[in-house]
Amino acid sequence: KALDAKRARKAAPTFADLLAEFWDRELKHCKTAPERRRLVEKDAIPAWGHRKVVDIKRRDIVVLLDGVRDRAPITANRLLGVLVRMFAFAAERGIIEDSPATRIRRPSEKPRERVLTDEEIRLFWHGLDKLDSYPTTKLALKFILVTGQRSGEVTGLPWDEIEEDWWGLPPERMKEGRAHRVPLTPLALEILEAARQYDDGSGFVFTSASGRNTKGHITPLTLSSGLQRHLPELGIQTPFTPHDLRRTVRTRLAEIGIDDVTAEKVLGHQLQGVLKIYNRHHYNQEKRAALLAWERRLCRILGIEARDQGKVVNLR
Repeated sequence: KALDAKRARKAAPTFADLLAEFWDRELKHCKTAPERRRLVEKDAIPAWGHRKVVDIKRRDIVVLLDGVRDRAPITANRLLGVLVRMFAFAAERGIIEDSPATRIRRPSEKPRERVLTDEEIRLFWHGLDKLDSYPTTKLALKFILVTGQRSGEVTGLPWDEIEEDWWGLPPERMKEGRAHRVPLTPLALEILEAARQYDDGSGFVFTSASGRNTKGHITPLTLSSGLQRHLPELGIQTPFTPHDLRRTVRTRLAEIGIDDVTAEKVLGHQLQGVLKIYNRHHYNQEKRAALLAWERRLCRILGIEARDQGKVVNLR
């Protein structure tokens, strides 16, 4: 019996084994799989990689999260979310009897409120041109400000989603699992045309520098880290993230009189309540008018000539 116990102990999965099984059986099918795996590999694997899963207790998880929370509170919450599911998966698979990740409080997160001012938008846009950074990274950041779409949707944009002056996102690339059409304004089309000169045959618009990753395109992490690294050069004192560019677009749409339903549709959000059930209108024309109005305002802010937008119906 002692020998059997010793053999069973030796064969028991380590935390690294659990991550591999979790990835293969479940996580890789999730839309945010790479980011979730990165969270685990950055903080949990160095601490627990070679430890047996059965030896990891709730106290171990709490101590690990405390260390992460000291430097990045939101990251700690995201990591906890992954660990809760990982240990539940381990229990479901018979690796452990019960999950040690239960009953761990997740501190509430204060919603971000960062919206760029007119001056910050000018510093951001014109400052990007002067940065010694990979060109498609700068183009992708501008594209977010012009279109208001999520950084993951932008960085992973393949050329085959572009059809003339429309960008069609399939359900599998959308956070809420519903197809989304984004009207491409003249400024957005200019950015796409500028990105063509960096086409490396990967099929993606915003290609990665050679050898940086195997995806063929830049990643949201590339945008975030690059932006934070160059903030002093941009002359912007208060830090902001790529997602704050998206919030800026949403706020400015409201400022120029775009109704909430259309503005939410521009960002690819689902309507809520009764509207979600009964309002099946696609809002394509309204979304185009809204983004053209935002582009006119953006050009005025930047002090650049407004692009020829053709005949536009004024929905206001």
